[in-house]
Amino acid sequence: MNLAGLLFASALAIVQSGFVAGPNGAPQGWRTWSPREEIAPRFFVDHGALTVSGNGHAGVYGGWEYPVSAIETGAWYRFVGHYRCTGVPHESWQILPRIDWRTSEGNRVGQIDFVYKTVREGDWNKVTAEIQAPQNASRAILQLYLFNAPQGVVWWNDISFEQVPQPAPRPITVASLNLRPQSTESSAESVRQFIAAVDRVIPGKTDVILLPEGITVIGTGRKYVDVAEPIPGPTTERLGELAKKRSSYIAAGIYEREGATIYNTAVLLDRHGELVGKYRKVYLPVAEIDGGLTPGNEYPVFRTDFGTVGLMICYDVMYPEPAQALARQGAEILLLPIWGGDETLAKARAIENKVFLIASGYDHPTYVMDPDGQRIASAPANGTVAIATIDLSKRYLDRELGEMRARRVKESRVDVKVH
Repeated sequence: MNLAGLLFASALAIVQSGFVAGPNGAPQGWRTWSPREEIAPRFFVDHGALTVSGNGHAGVYGGWEYPVSAIETGAWYRFVGHYRCTGVPHESWQILPRIDWRTSEGNRVGQIDFVYKTVREGDWNKVTAEIQAPQNASRAILQLYLFNAPQGVVWWNDISFEQVPQPAPRPITVASLNLRPQSTESSAESVRQFIAAVDRVIPGKTDVILLPEGITVIGTGRKYVDVAEPIPGPTTERLGELAKKRSSYIAAGIYEREGATIYNTAVLLDRHGELVGKYRKVYLPVAEIDGGLTPGNEYPVFRTDFGTVGLMICYDVMYPEPAQALARQGAEILLLPIWGGDETLAKARAIENKVFLIASGYDHPTYVMDPDGQRIASAPANGTVAIATIDLSKRYLDRELGEMRARRVKESRVDVKVH
């Protein structure tokens, strides 16, 4: 179907593609904006796409706008857009698709919502957001801005904005185990005690079960090199059997051997007992480095049947980068097997990235923490479990700043280097 020049607008939906410039250079219904003429981008329509050029201005800021009326207060809307670009070194904060909510008088209401979820589709990037109109909103301005990219050129096409049903709740039950085996003398016995404790204290229907860091070394009196094993290996096989029996995802920290190299690793098993993936601890304290461990060098996220999961291990929580990297990739839950560490910093990681953080520790508390940094379940005693049902569809809004998960992804200056 040829969509050139297609325009459909109503109170519920706008769908546009194949833009055609009008007499003033702008497609029907579109306008341009910049705070100052001297830093305005160059605007034009190129091969059916709305185009914004930095025009060589270091301070360039502005873009295309499309006002939408008949917004319903409290209703949900989905924005979808596609862009491609050249000369934009840091797309995450220099290309800014946004929704600016207004009253019937044109005054801003609530906070601007940033569209941050991005996937690659061929030569184009697809950006999406499902957003609830704030109270007293009756208008919305779709904004396609370019910021601080003097050599940048951005082409926009296939844009839609439509009213959608409120997202369905996504409740999942998570369980984090507090257990510290003593004098087991072997990895096999320590792991057996963890498995026995899961069967003893965790109810049947649980979506995610988290065990602590280093379950193959705790209580054994052995060194890392003594307990390191391949992945997959004997411990992931036993955890896989438990995951299959419980129809739960299971995450735990073990020590991984790959040739002569040993890593502090967290593994994730799915409901069928299959290995979803592993994360090698990036930040190692001196004791682990001196103990012969090697750091990992990436922050993978894992897609599950309920959402996106990120793994961190212990000392990672002392630094902001691991949690930030996982959140930027879409992680909704951070699973933290931990030996000991600062809970204040763990709380900061949950708050600054607006993610659920689940910790299972020995010298660190065992808890389930929400995106506001509040413990919603805890297990203070050895042999107990923190259990909570959380809703991954719930939005956590800052009263003054709005949806900070999206804002941090779009506003983080990942380009600035410390010299």
